Amino acid sequence: MTDAQIPALGTPPETLEPGQSPEQKPESSEPSRGVRILKDIVGGSATISILAVVLAMIVGGILIAATSPSVQAAAGYFFARPLDTFQAIWDTVSGAYSSLFQGSIYNFRRPGFENGIRPLTDTLNFATPLIAAGLGVAVAFRVGLFNIGGQGQILFGAAAAGYVGFAWHLPAGIHIVVAVLAGIVAGGFWAAIVGVLKARTGAHEVIVTIMLNYVAFYLISFLLRTPGALQAPGSTNPKSAPMLPTAIFPKLLGDSYNLNFGFILVIAATVVVWYLINKSSLGFKFRAVGLNPHASRVAGIGVERIYVYAMVVSGALIGLAGVAQVLGTVTTGFTSGIDAGIGFDAITVALLGRSRPVGVFIAGLLFGALKAGGYSMQAANGITIDIVLVVQSLIVLFIAAPPLVRAVFRLPTPSGLPWRTATQKVEVAK
Repeated sequence: MTDAQIPALGTPPETLEPGQSPEQKPESSEPSRGVRILKDIVGGSATISILAVVLAMIVGGILIAATSPSVQAAAGYFFARPLDTFQAIWDTVSGAYSSLFQGSIYNFRRPGFENGIRPLTDTLNFATPLIAAGLGVAVAFRVGLFNIGGQGQILFGAAAAGYVGFAWHLPAGIHIVVAVLAGIVAGGFWAAIVGVLKARTGAHEVIVTIMLNYVAFYLISFLLRTPGALQAPGSTNPKSAPMLPTAIFPKLLGDSYNLNFGFILVIAATVVVWYLINKSSLGFKFRAVGLNPHASRVAGIGVERIYVYAMVVSGALIGLAGVAQVLGTVTTGFTSGIDAGIGFDAITVALLGRSRPVGVFIAGLLFGALKAGGYSMQAANGITIDIVLVVQSLIVLFIAAPPLVRAVFRLPTPSGLPWRTATQKVEVAK
């Protein structure tokens, strides 16, 4: 046997046919590193999230066209003049989404840049509590907890911040700080109850948070009907007194725009959560427990303690959403409906953002745009705002079913393999 026929050191004999040299070994069918990278990007979670939104908008457009009186009228004589039906569909859907854009990003019909950009500030204002609450839900998700108690935590955060805002007379600057801290602490306290019950008794957080939502709602409703508590003095309505001027968030762009200081707070909260999850030791424990609580317990991590910490952080962030509502939006007094469904919308925001702080921030902006533009779409085109709720629900559906999105757009399944093989890593190490 010649040297060329001797298998190289470390080459499995079964990979070579009799009489075959290593140089004649057939090429591996495993895809190259570049192909795997492209496959992971195209079929990855970020692409799925974007395409889920696109697919939801397409289905929403179909619903808009199907319910449009003009489209239905043109469809009545489709076989006589089919182009009229397609034209009516185009006019209806494009008009609806054009109004959605002009109501949420920029209105070209308004004179001047200052007037045209006002819808964008409305979007950012609507997105502020959604981002804060979405961050709170995302933190719980990373630990493997499903916090759907956003309604109760927002109510407690809003009630605490609102009470400080109208009942405490403090200097300007200090008043806002104290009110914000009160709301954050109240939201964290209400969520901590869930964490303690989960850690001590093993109670399921979904059941506990649902029950605490009811408790918070009826408790705050009772306090809003109780003189000397949250009810406005001299009033018989279940509504609080208006916030004192020293407790109201200042407007960032002047009184002509609704955008207030709350948006700066949620930007700061996004940075803090990113650092907490990705750079801190506590964030490492959060992620470890979320991936495998049993292995984390074996590794010496106090899983029960982490559950409590995670719920406190989650509730504090959701409480910040309540603060943004009562000090930035509903400054004339709040009712028990102050949460405005944000607690449940935050679940969608966290899912769309893949529980990543930056992703949650972007998802919150998207849902803020849908909410701001939905009113414009309804006013300009007569399309019910419920279509926006349908689109949001479809986004959740498609996010929860990645194989469906991959099948519709014919996307590859991510390889799940590292971009460097073990052999390449050994060579790099050498």
